[in-house]
Amino acid sequence: MNKLLPILTLCVILLCSCAGQKADLIVYNAKVYTVNDNFDITQAMAVKDGKIIGLGTDQEIRKQFSATEEVDAQGKALFPGFIDAHAHFYGYGESLQMADLSGTTSWEEACQKLAEFAKTHPEGWLIGRGWDQNDWKNKEFPEKSQLDKMFPNRSVLLTRIDGHAAIANQHALTAAGIKESYALTGGEIIKINGKLTGVLIDNAIDLVSSKIPPVNAAQVEKMLLDAQEKCFAAGLTTIDDCGVDSRLIEVIEKLQASNALKMRLYLMLADKESNYDYLFKRGAVKTERLNVRSFKVFADGALGSRGACLMQPYQDMPNKKGFLLSNPQHFETVARKIADHDFQMCTHAIGDSANRSILKIYNKVLGGKNDKRWRIEHAQVVAPEDFELFGKGNIVPSVQPTHATSDMYWAADRLGHERVKGAYANQQLLKQNGWLALGTDFPVEDINPINTFYAATERKDAKNYPEAGFQMENALTKEQALKGMTIWAAKANFEENEKGSLEKGKFADFIILDQDIMTVAAPSILKTQVIKTYINGEKVYEKK
Repeated sequence: MNKLLPILTLCVILLCSCAGQKADLIVYNAKVYTVNDNFDITQAMAVKDGKIIGLGTDQEIRKQFSATEEVDAQGKALFPGFIDAHAHFYGYGESLQMADLSGTTSWEEACQKLAEFAKTHPEGWLIGRGWDQNDWKNKEFPEKSQLDKMFPNRSVLLTRIDGHAAIANQHALTAAGIKESYALTGGEIIKINGKLTGVLIDNAIDLVSSKIPPVNAAQVEKMLLDAQEKCFAAGLTTIDDCGVDSRLIEVIEKLQASNALKMRLYLMLADKESNYDYLFKRGAVKTERLNVRSFKVFADGALGSRGACLMQPYQDMPNKKGFLLSNPQHFETVARKIADHDFQMCTHAIGDSANRSILKIYNKVLGGKNDKRWRIEHAQVVAPEDFELFGKGNIVPSVQPTHATSDMYWAADRLGHERVKGAYANQQLLKQNGWLALGTDFPVEDINPINTFYAATERKDAKNYPEAGFQMENALTKEQALKGMTIWAAKANFEENEKGSLEKGKFADFIILDQDIMTVAAPSILKTQVIKTYINGEKVYEKK
């Protein structure tokens, strides 16, 4: 009997090893882009308790693991879930409840779409978003007379696509107490012949929007969940929401605790005293699904509405240079306050003057090489001599490639042919630190991250324009673009050890696409669709 014991023990061990380690999910027959340091490509992946426990060939994974659920990827490409490093998740949810004026080809068409929206939304303020005068035959800003005629007794506020300009009717202007003589810092109320046109630039918008009645808790939850549904369908598993109020944190925590909100969120709080007070007192918020450790500051406005702060006047409007939205001392004071509390500062800077001002303040406060990962959001127009300031201070460029392909039709008109060479310079920015983060800026641009990939690599829009690409010296390679949408975006959030690549121990956030964007011919990239999206190994979207 004693001689049999070792034999029986060996048999038990062999039987256990044949059964394999237990996993919750195995995905096999895939082309798995790990986006690890070696950029390895493999076939299969095993997941347990929301994290990756194994990667390898189909044979290796099947030999090592058994699973409750198995998914045959049918040879399709599998990528880490896309991370949008600059977007407006809550703002996108808001926009889904507004009149959608994007894609309109004239002011008349925008008014017509608003009239249709008003039929199904007969009460309260009329809110819309998405118009862009640069898409119209008449590229001048609209004026409010048509809105006054259509809605004499109802307040209307329609925000431009970039969020840095809006038009209000007289009813809304009156509610906000705006008169012809009104003056303010960091904004402009457009007048013609001394009369209000209804057009508001940057800080002027707040004068009217602050009069809009607040939404209730149920409406806020709906906005967040509606946004989540659209994001999952686009293959997004983490969103950097740029410039929110601290009051949103507890709503998000509640929805995530109930598992209704599964999206991973990196929140940047808006530059507002109450937000600083809240986070400095509470401290950084970090769970598996929520990360709050940064502040979003606005240096200037947008190029499309001529609110971007330039060193030299606009080529197409020589009496304007744009403006900073606060005085320079405010930015330095805020930077020192954020640094003292060891938080991250993320600053919207579009114009070359705004970029220079913020880069110099960052370098002054940070004092050279560091790992604080302070970010410049957009970094859209940079003077040639200022690029090195990113590298000197390890400052992260957070850029949105589709801005280049949206703006390229008129960017040279604004900037001139020399200055535009330093605009949308993604490759130049990448070289400063060896990495950069990519986003869409939705709802300013379309939510689809495939558009980001295409614009970054091909420098063309959906119309395949321009044929040779826009300023191709600043195109990214496909590998660089994919990293910018995954591991580098995670790094910009201090999250590269838990997501952004498919490696053992990281979250099982991944997507399966219907074609391989790394190998498919360029004209077909934009046709790519998401088949499935997973967060924590849980399927949260499947294409019908």
